[in-house]
Amino acid sequence: MTAFPTAADKAALERGTVLAPRFDANGLIAAIAQHADTGEILMVAWMNAEALARTLAEGEAVYWSRSRGEIWKKGETSGQVQTVTEVRVDCDQDAVLLKVLPQGDGGACHVGFRSCFYRVVEDGALVERP
Repeated sequence: MTAFPTAADKAALERGTVLAPRFDANGLIAAIAQHADTGEILMVAWMNAEALARTLAEGEAVYWSRSRGEIWKKGETSGQVQTVTEVRVDCDQDAVLLKVLPQGDGGACHVGFRSCFYRVVEDGALVERP
């Protein structure tokens, strides 16, 4: 597993120049994929240290599948590779934002939608709004 440094203190974590992601007790960090051109949120996934390191090194999104317990490179089977144009971390480095350009059919969702956020809550029910 790839190791990232630990921030020396709160100031280093919040304002420093060192990437020191704070993975949770399971070794994971939330990752939000946002379309680099439109700003649309495409999906939320998880990364472990290896997935984050590979994403940074390869320039394509790599995630951790909690259900399968393994690394997965987005688009390996679907063709929906996510080319990463920018990586951001939040203020306390416990979430990452990937600005991506989706390849293939331009989608991100495994059920066929452009975004995983294709349903709206209306009167307590889910309504599809692609």
